[in-house]
Amino acid sequence: MESPDNALMAQVRDGDVGRLAVLFERHHRPLFHYFIRLNGNRDLSEDLVQDVFFRMLRYRHTYKDGYPFTAWMYQIARNARIDHAQKRKAEVVSLEDRVNNSEEPASAAPGAEEGLRFRQNVSLLKRALARLPVEKREVLILSRYQNLKYEEIAGVLGCEVGTVKVRVYRAVRALSEIFNELAGERTAGDALGDGR
Repeated sequence: MESPDNALMAQVRDGDVGRLAVLFERHHRPLFHYFIRLNGNRDLSEDLVQDVFFRMLRYRHTYKDGYPFTAWMYQIARNARIDHAQKRKAEVVSLEDRVNNSEEPASAAPGAEEGLRFRQNVSLLKRALARLPVEKREVLILSRYQNLKYEEIAGVLGCEVGTVKVRVYRAVRALSEIFNELAGERTAGDALGDGR
C-alpha cells in the first residue's frame, strides 16, 4: 500500500504544488532535528530545511512512484548539507560548543538525583555524537533519530543495505567508545572536585 506522503509527492510532481505545504507541515520538524543533530546550529538548520523544500519543488519531476518519500527527502537533505559544507569549508564551527543549544528529550525522571544523572548522560551523549565523524553521525541520526529503515538509508546514501548495517554497527561502537571516554573524564573530574 502506498503511503500518504508518497501519494502527496506524486501529486506535487504532477503539478499540484500546493500539496507541498502538507508535506512541509508533516516533515519540517524531523528535518530540523536531523540538521541540528548534524551541525548544532539552529539558524543554519532552519535555512537548510527551507532549502530542502525549495529543492523538492525544483526537482519534483525526479520523484519516482513507489520510491519512499522520506528516503527521497533525506537524500535531498543530505545533498543540501553537503553543498552548504562545500561552500563554507573555510568556516570551521565547533559543534561541541553549540550542541548545548539543541533540544533535549523530555524525561519523566522521578527523583532529582536520577534527573540530574539523566541530564548528564544526555549531555555526554550529545558531546559524544558531536565528536563522531560526520559520516558516522549521519547514519546514526538517520537510523536512530529519524527512524528510517535500512533500505531507505541505503537509498539516501546510495549503497547496499548490508553496507548500511555495517556502518550503523561501526558508528554505534565508535559512539560507545567516545561516550565511555567522556564518562571516564567526568568521573575523574568529579573525583578531583571532591578532593580525592
